[in-house]
Amino acid sequence: MKVAYVTTDHPAAELDDEREIALAAWLGAGIEGAPVNWHDPRVDWSDFDAAVVRSPWDYIDRRDEFVAWAHRVESVTRLFNPAPVIEWNTDKTYLRTLGVPTVPTHWAESGTDLPDWDEYVVKPAVSAGARDTVRTADRDAAAGHAAKLLAEGRTVMVQPYVASVEQEGELSLLYFGGQFSHAVRRHPMLTGVAETRENRATLRDPDDDQFALAERVLAAVPPNLLYARVDLVRMPDGEPVLIELELTEPYLFLRDELAAPDLFAETLAEMLKG
Repeated sequence: MKVAYVTTDHPAAELDDEREIALAAWLGAGIEGAPVNWHDPRVDWSDFDAAVVRSPWDYIDRRDEFVAWAHRVESVTRLFNPAPVIEWNTDKTYLRTLGVPTVPTHWAESGTDLPDWDEYVVKPAVSAGARDTVRTADRDAAAGHAAKLLAEGRTVMVQPYVASVEQEGELSLLYFGGQFSHAVRRHPMLTGVAETRENRATLRDPDDDQFALAERVLAAVPPNLLYARVDLVRMPDGEPVLIELELTEPYLFLRDELAAPDLFAETLAEMLKG
């Protein structure tokens, strides 16, 4: 089986240190994987038995083009995850429709006041890696950033800063084909402490309530996705809530769990047989 490992020629893809790990595991499962630039016009996607979206990390500035690409590719070969899932998941307005506990979110509109919170996180609904995201205790500054993003025609999310992430961190639960693989405590963002490879993540066993919430989240989306990453935080009262559901191009922390690359590859191989 010949499968495209979908990436980009943008420098952002240099941060993908999982590619060789994944491709080696795929080969062990009988899959010939090759990195392919998603926006290379010379690529004939029908040459591949499937395409797996992994690190097309320049799509943020060209989301409409990326979504159109996903639907086009899916018309000639199998795409993981599927194009409708990618279209839905690349805009964080999906948080409105999941029906599970999430970080409180105010969807900003021109002329409306912000909630009265101690500290704010303001970001666009189409974003990644804290891009165009501001953390501030200054309500006027938060409102100003929201107004700037709105003026650019972007959908704007305003959330309270969840201070517990500085002690407990974000918990990411990784699933392949709906099967739990591993979980990591992620380095908290927006703290001013730089992320490095050494402090990026630590393996962790989720608590029962975190498992339960992750299962609720996955029950609300299409089944049998090749991969899913459920990112949780705890609110001040201890309740776990969803901060993000990554179904498009998540970092999978394959370096942190020895069995994860093989499970990823075996899941892909099984899906290709179907």
